[in-house]
Amino acid sequence: MADTDLLGRCSDVCGVSGFEGEVRALVRAELEGCCDAVRCPVSGNVICRKGSGGPGVALLAHMDEVGFMVQGITADGFLLMVPLGGWWNHTLPSQRVVVHTRAGRRIPGQVGTKPPHLLPESQRKQVLPNEALFVDVGASCEEEVLSLGIRVGCAVTPDVQMQPLAVPHRWMGKAFDNRAGLYCMIEAMKQLCAETLPATLYAVGSVQEEVGTRGARALDFVPDVAIVLEGPPADDTYGQSSVCRQGVLGKGVQVRLYDPTHITPPALVDMALELAAAHRIPCQPTVRRSGGTDAAASYPHWHGCPAIVLGVPTRYIHSHNGILDDRDLDACVSLCCALVRRLAQQGVSALLPG
Repeated sequence: MADTDLLGRCSDVCGVSGFEGEVRALVRAELEGCCDAVRCPVSGNVICRKGSGGPGVALLAHMDEVGFMVQGITADGFLLMVPLGGWWNHTLPSQRVVVHTRAGRRIPGQVGTKPPHLLPESQRKQVLPNEALFVDVGASCEEEVLSLGIRVGCAVTPDVQMQPLAVPHRWMGKAFDNRAGLYCMIEAMKQLCAETLPATLYAVGSVQEEVGTRGARALDFVPDVAIVLEGPPADDTYGQSSVCRQGVLGKGVQVRLYDPTHITPPALVDMALELAAAHRIPCQPTVRRSGGTDAAASYPHWHGCPAIVLGVPTRYIHSHNGILDDRDLDACVSLCCALVRRLAQQGVSALLPG
């Protein structure tokens, strides 16, 4: 059964791309007690190791969430901002946010726009560009903003706390892309560290995935095989085609075979699907026409090591609130652990091209 307290802490903690410090601290606090070594190289990644010898198996989950950075402060006290990661601007007006000062203060505010009453008819139905959005912290002038400790370059995150929905197993919260994957990495590593496996295990919290998989590309070791844990978009909401749904809440872990940035080695796909069937783990084989993950770093940065993406389907990612099913978390952790055990026992030779 999913540890929803840990999931809540993973979701609520703030860490946009380049500002992952709080998330890094959470990973360290959860895994230092069970791992042999924990280190944080200059890249900002956190790398937790357990064991030595045998194949090197890395569990990767990016720590960053989409958010914003303060670009400027207007004379009348509004904050201009640039996005960190991909946003659909229709979701932003009137949403609550938190501005994080360098001194650690958290300043509440909301995303503001010109009122529709003052917009020309031609603009009322258009998606507003980033330049038309701003953050209102209640200030009346630039000096008042500066007195709060807000400066150009401060991070801005959604102001959301995770909560259960009335339907059992369903949860709503921010940053499930990728705190759902981060939760699965932490839970899987805890379970695996309690076993004696003939492998070297790594749990890696990577930085800056949302702005170009930068942390994964800066990984300072090369694993023999990588399991990337993610919170990918669900495709089961109203208005989407029911012909080829591959991300349905409650139907299990996604096993990604393809996206434009990575092709999963067929032998690794076969191993994952075989284990899912053998252990009765619900799973959803998935081929995507768009998107990408840290698995993109396997070529060339990890010398083409075999990599697979396991995901917890999540509705409304890259917005203030996402919705997931905690049974999919359990399925993701179970399949991840089963894969690691198989790889530890058999090695990775079966994954090599013939």
